[in-house]
Amino acid sequence: MANASGSRMSRQSSVMKRKSFWRLRQQWKLLGLFEIDQEHEFHDLTCMLKAGLKAAVQDAIDNPPLDVLTEADFTAVLKQAHEGFEMRTYAGPAFAFFRRSLGMSEKEYQLSLSSESAYLQFISNSKSKADFFLTNNKGFFLKTQSKREIRFLLTHLPKYFQHLERYPHSLLVKFLGVHSIIIAGRKKKYFIIMQSVFYPDERITERYDIKGCQVSRWTEPVPEGRQVIVVLKDLNFEGKAICLSHQRSWFIRQVKLDTQFLQGLNVLDYSLLVAFQPLHADELSHNFASIITRTAKSVDGRGCHQRAMVPGAISEESAILVSDLLSGASVYHTCEAAVDGKGNLQDVSLRSSPESSPELSRALAQNRRLLPNYKNPLHVIDGPELRYFVGIIDLFTVYSLRKRLEHLWKCIRYRGQTFSTVCPTQYARRLCQWVETHTL
Repeated sequence: MANASGSRMSRQSSVMKRKSFWRLRQQWKLLGLFEIDQEHEFHDLTCMLKAGLKAAVQDAIDNPPLDVLTEADFTAVLKQAHEGFEMRTYAGPAFAFFRRSLGMSEKEYQLSLSSESAYLQFISNSKSKADFFLTNNKGFFLKTQSKREIRFLLTHLPKYFQHLERYPHSLLVKFLGVHSIIIAGRKKKYFIIMQSVFYPDERITERYDIKGCQVSRWTEPVPEGRQVIVVLKDLNFEGKAICLSHQRSWFIRQVKLDTQFLQGLNVLDYSLLVAFQPLHADELSHNFASIITRTAKSVDGRGCHQRAMVPGAISEESAILVSDLLSGASVYHTCEAAVDGKGNLQDVSLRSSPESSPELSRALAQNRRLLPNYKNPLHVIDGPELRYFVGIIDLFTVYSLRKRLEHLWKCIRYRGQTFSTVCPTQYARRLCQWVETHTL
């Protein structure tokens, strides 16, 4: 009898825990994030991910990449057996090389991925069936992907790295690793690790997912005063603008460069993420040094802090654009570009009048992470009054036969409306038009 009574109490306790967890989960769903604690369905999985990723990054620390990538670095597969599962790391040396080029510390990266603090689960309002996990410090996303999507990324990884090498202020999301986990009795899971576009997220007031179209591009906003994380969409953005002032030119240019790259990969349905964060009073300044160095590096594609994979010299287009940006900026008199013997841009600097020196020093200090001579893995742009977090995500939808048929069906279903399933050329052009009409 005692055993039966104890068994009933144990079952009741288990039921109560599940009900309690369900209520907690419903509450956290409203916030968009909730902690993966011991009672969470993904707790065991995330514990395995932490252990596997810690060992995978340790291998990169013990065997640092060489100064030049080889074909073998992109095809490498590291298999590591653990108790109850196997972790595989794809193109590990190539990703380690890329992380180093961004100025990331492998030890800090390892600590973020394997911290004792619980991962967070992100509840997305997208149609994707993928699972989203966020490191506890909210710096890195882990997202499950299909085998086809992983194959697509690895196939085009050299081109992706070359693009970010050429344009270090590219808005494309930073992919930092590709892995899979094999657990006995379960289906193999592939996942990618990428930098969170909305990081650090303190004081972010609004978040948007932009595709440049109308159909299914509205999300019900939360009532004012409620601390709820919701990513809004195109139709929610109407009446608003991204105010960049003198930085508008290079931003529009960079969006064009990035969408041209994605067009070349024959992909569509990617999103431009945008978030607003008010600047502190001491951050309100016009930083022309940042504008010029961004222009020279982004337009010309010369990142002096990285090894050059794509050779070339500074172009006339950059000189013209820098000149245009400087018109009206009377305190700055000279723009200098130093080019090394191979034609690679080494530095861009300004000489200012003596009275402007303190202001320039403050601007450099406030925006040091935005300058190309400093590592800039963050997707951050400062406008006159707001700081904007921007990044292009979801890069794996190929314009296949299935998508072409979907396009024909939507042409009939949504006659006179714009929708996301269009050819890559039209998709890129439309997103660029959206950026031009919504930036000041």
